[in-house]
Amino acid sequence: MGRLILLDANLLDGDKPARKANIVIAGNRIETVTDGPIGSQADDRVVMLAGRTVMPGMVQAHFHAAYWNTGSSGRPLGLEVHPSHAALRAASNFRTALDCGFTGTIGAGSPHAIDASMKLAIAEGALVGPRIMAGSRDVSSTGHSGDVSYPAWMKIGAAGGVHIADGPEAMRHAIREEAKNGAEIVKLFVTRGHGTGGTGDDWDLAPEEVEMAVRTAKERGIKTRAHVSNRDAVLFCIDTGVHIIDHGDGFDDRCIERILKAGAYLTPSLWFPKRMMQIAPGIPYTEAMKPDFDAMASILPKANAAGVKLLTGDDFGAAGVDHGTYAEELILYANEIGIPALDVIRWATKHGAEAMGLGAQTGTIEPGKLADLLVVEGDPSADITVLRDRTKLRAILLGGVAIKDELASLRAD
Repeated sequence: MGRLILLDANLLDGDKPARKANIVIAGNRIETVTDGPIGSQADDRVVMLAGRTVMPGMVQAHFHAAYWNTGSSGRPLGLEVHPSHAALRAASNFRTALDCGFTGTIGAGSPHAIDASMKLAIAEGALVGPRIMAGSRDVSSTGHSGDVSYPAWMKIGAAGGVHIADGPEAMRHAIREEAKNGAEIVKLFVTRGHGTGGTGDDWDLAPEEVEMAVRTAKERGIKTRAHVSNRDAVLFCIDTGVHIIDHGDGFDDRCIERILKAGAYLTPSLWFPKRMMQIAPGIPYTEAMKPDFDAMASILPKANAAGVKLLTGDDFGAAGVDHGTYAEELILYANEIGIPALDVIRWATKHGAEAMGLGAQTGTIEPGKLADLLVVEGDPSADITVLRDRTKLRAILLGGVAIKDELASLRAD
């Protein structure tokens, strides 16, 4: 089988500013990236891009595969529908992410071992979807913000999206069980806040429970991520060894210093509160979000400039924040908060792949790496809004396999 040769590309390699390049893909990997001439062979497919952008596939680093208008049903989290129904929703959402240019996802909470099951289905060819770092159920204490999705008197025995663990030994068992069910990263609800009810000052897990969770996850060779919404909890989770800090409300200069030292990741996920404030302005729920939103919007440019490993991903699938609208988060960071678009693209590509443990394999466009890449009409580093329009994605390759291929229809301007 011949190679795919992309000539006259505007290359966004995931790390450096745009430049002109020619790219050769052989099988599932990138063979050559050069500004010099490329010699073609008889069975090569040569495509003139005429300055269209080639960039790495992106990563949704806070992905709720089974969310589907979640929060509107009045039913317990993860038990809104039959598990089989939830799995079909998840399959659809994974395909939507891929069709939007996200070739990777990191689970941020999912019932019924859905992430791990979808990953296996993709590997065996039963499903087309992105690369998956499988998430877990939401692990926290009795009565935490997810647990109160139903009252205690209902005595629901079925395991939905919530895994209750009270005390270090129960936490040890919970992490081991999630690992047994295929989770590669376990979601901990350490505090409330960031749209979950209560405030970030309310801790749902005791420090010793968090420490046990992180330690047990390391023993099982998996990672942890934590919903945290106050400065002290952020610092504690960083120091304890949590891999991904979710939301991180209260993030400040001290957090920047500590997270850089630890090498952990931050997923600010500001589109959800922004969208809630748009949908329902002036009510107590959304008014409570505004101070944290404003504070994070203020510190993010400084954190980014300092080299904090930021990620993209949000609570898509929650009521009012639909799957498929992922680009709105990137547009918010670049066009409203003032992060350079090239940096936001780096969060979504290079940082995302590294957070998945795949930085040596994908996330940037360079020889030897997997051909997870997009061909985009326009230059997202100059106008990031082009990523909102799926018709601007002219090709999506996952390991060299064309998920979408409109290259034959390209014409020079």
